[in-house]
Amino acid sequence: MIAAGDHGGEAAAAGQGKELLRAVYAADDLADAGAALERFYRWADGVGVPELSRLARTVKAWEVEILAWHATGGCSNGLTEAMNLLIKKVKRVGHGFRSLTNYRLRLLLHCGVAWQTHRTARLRGRAPHLVTKIL
Repeated sequence: MIAAGDHGGEAAAAGQGKELLRAVYAADDLADAGAALERFYRWADGVGVPELSRLARTVKAWEVEILAWHATGGCSNGLTEAMNLLIKKVKRVGHGFRSLTNYRLRLLLHCGVAWQTHRTARLRGRAPHLVTKIL
């Protein structure tokens, strides 16, 4: 189905490049990941698609960081980066906070802090009084 709209074969090449990069993270150890990266670099240089060559240069610039994922057992600072992005978003949407307390509370609210609140008392319902009219 891709071939119908992919006259130059670029979409198929992009799909193959994605799978070659996924193989880097699927590798069992650091040596296998390095070999998978080398396969990706050779393939990207030979396919002749400018976007994939640019992607290969970007991946090469981040090679140490990519391989560090295997050296650390899959550790990532993604959660920290996500929190930083959320904090910046709240600050931007707030158009400047005058009170540090309000800013802190807004951040806690948006970051998903579980609040410790007391249970509210259940309101007792009463049966309506029957009013009898004397005629």
